[in-house]
Amino acid sequence: MATTKRKFSASTDGRGVLITGTSATGTIIHTAITGTSTLDEIWVWAVNTATVTKKLTVEWARSTGQSGQQVEFTVPSEDGAYLIIPGWVLQNGRTVRAFAATASVVHCHGYVNRIA
Repeated sequence: MATTKRKFSASTDGRGVLITGTSATGTIIHTAITGTSTLDEIWVWAVNTATVTKKLTVEWARSTGQSGQQVEFTVPSEDGAYLIIPGWVLQNGRTVRAFAATASVVHCHGYVNRIA
């Protein structure tokens, strides 16, 4: 199997994705590859720049007309990057989205290993 490392589909030049959404559907982080013969192994770290702890909700495997599976995290304030998605896999155009208790204070950084 061949593996290539990629940035999130919603990342600009490999920068972290600023979470601006505060409710369901939130901010898109990554859209997995279309089809079922290749997998995207997704690694996400969250950074909270606020002065207080923030709740971050990730909607995993969302697709058109179907909500994602929600996973909630508490991200400590001003304390570095916290691993929140440790290499979970997606395919078939499913998305990873997130929303936070407060807009524009949490960034999601990471990468995708595309496995063919």
